[in-house]
Amino acid sequence: MASLARIGEDNVSELEAQSDMSPGPKVAAAGPAHFSFENVGFAYRLGHPVLQDVSFTARPGTITAFVGASGAGKTTLANLLLRFADCDAGAILLDGRDVGEYTAESHIARFSAVFQDTMLFRDTLRNNIWIGRPDATEAEIVKAAKAAQIHETIMALPNGYDEVVGPSGQTLSGGERQRVTIARAILKDADVIILDEATSALDPENERDIQKSFEALAHGKTVFIIAHRLSTITSADNICVLNHGRIEAHGKHHELIKVSPTYHALWENYGAVQNWQI
Repeated sequence: MASLARIGEDNVSELEAQSDMSPGPKVAAAGPAHFSFENVGFAYRLGHPVLQDVSFTARPGTITAFVGASGAGKTTLANLLLRFADCDAGAILLDGRDVGEYTAESHIARFSAVFQDTMLFRDTLRNNIWIGRPDATEAEIVKAAKAAQIHETIMALPNGYDEVVGPSGQTLSGGERQRVTIARAILKDADVIILDEATSALDPENERDIQKSFEALAHGKTVFIIAHRLSTITSADNICVLNHGRIEAHGKHHELIKVSPTYHALWENYGAVQNWQI
């Protein structure tokens, strides 16, 4: 046990000693959150590119969706947006500046992200939502929970918002955990929203209700959606179809059905699954 503690201490010390990913003077991120990807390339391992020559723009008040087969690079794009990693080639511009010019704190503060794999802490449900915006009032926390369709579930628990969830939220169902993280994102109300399969664990009725909340949340924001349920992104302003790490085509749903073989196949397969019966 002591040896594990020493290893952990060494790892933390090594992380703390690391400098910011991009050296040089930094500025605080602020502005309309206009993104431009310019011939972006990225590889987790040298010689094995995950993304190649990716270019697109995303403006405030628009929804950009990423679709493609598993492993096509959709989540990697989200990671680059958040600067969990930096691109190996090309450039990612935010409001005309390379993302590496911003301080890490101000950059990440502009994002609300809901991932397919939910992250809850062993703490009260109130605090699990409140962490989205530490200056929020009790009324704002409850409002966010109602918008995420989780308020009634919380109130039915013995301790309500003071109920402590187990590690990683294991005392809640998958759909309940996802709704708590959605409430957290709604509360934060950031400039940029990333939804990575954000409704994957929800039943159709709750998904419809939360889609309405997302529409209100997304007003005036720069929104990115990663989705396998293609019905959730048919109204997106720009759908980027990824195929082996490249953008095969981008545009609106009705355009891509005609010009993108990959998107056409994905849409047909999605329809076949929806109509499948035992």
